[in-house]
Amino acid sequence: MFILLVGSDSRQDTYNIGLSDSMRVIRVDFVEPRVQVMTFPRDLYVEIPEIEDHYGITHGKLNQAYLYGNPGYGYYDGPGRGPGLLSLTLKQNFGSRVDRYAAVNIQTFVRIIDDLDGIDINLPYEIDGRVKHSKDRNRYFPPGKQHLDGYRTMLLARMRPGGDFERMEIQNLILQAVAEELLSPSSISKLPELISSFKKSVQTDLGPVEIAQLLCLRAKLDPQNIAYGNFPENLFKLGRVNDPVLGNTSILRVHFDVLRAYVDRFNQGEWPKLREDPKGILDP
Repeated sequence: MFILLVGSDSRQDTYNIGLSDSMRVIRVDFVEPRVQVMTFPRDLYVEIPEIEDHYGITHGKLNQAYLYGNPGYGYYDGPGRGPGLLSLTLKQNFGSRVDRYAAVNIQTFVRIIDDLDGIDINLPYEIDGRVKHSKDRNRYFPPGKQHLDGYRTMLLARMRPGGDFERMEIQNLILQAVAEELLSPSSISKLPELISSFKKSVQTDLGPVEIAQLLCLRAKLDPQNIAYGNFPENLFKLGRVNDPVLGNTSILRVHFDVLRAYVDRFNQGEWPKLREDPKGILDP
């Protein structure tokens, strides 16, 4: 099962508008219990299908596909709204497979972490998201082990003092911490109630059957069999385009055929490797 996981930057507790602040496709293998996660940078400039009738839009940043698909804009009439249009965009540009989707907005993300009683994370380096002369301790994260509540986890996930690629690495550490909490014995009794309480707060097409399958997998899944992959940063170069909506805007340039090769290996379960390839880097 391939699940598109989206973090929306919407500050409202809805999914009418909002960019996809983070985008990952999760490959769930039920035969050999394992999970692989692939991250897409939000500033890739891509072809966005099925919305040309609206102001002649054919291209945009990858995170705009989610925005244009949601009902606040009314550009997309197909299934799945924002996640649906984003899934089509990923497939058309990179050959990515998506069977189901789940998106969470900022408020829902904070509540989920708090309902898990926070997460334990081990940061490899200092993250300081404070503006000059600020003494806001909530936006400063020292290196090493620490326990975070929902609000501070949200702040950490959104900070990018070292750029988008550093932020994607930190987001993967957050996902790893969430996964470890969900797989811990202390969370066994929490999961059914957690799923029920957030059913209406998450934008998803995961139904009772798929949720039951994932819960069954949880009992068999070793945290060591979860691998997180980012595309190598050296594949990308900064560039600019004249976008009809954003104007002169910064983007990431990359050879799409190279990303397609990575995505193809991901679809086959060959990247990122488990244990042998902790950085998630594999020559396509």
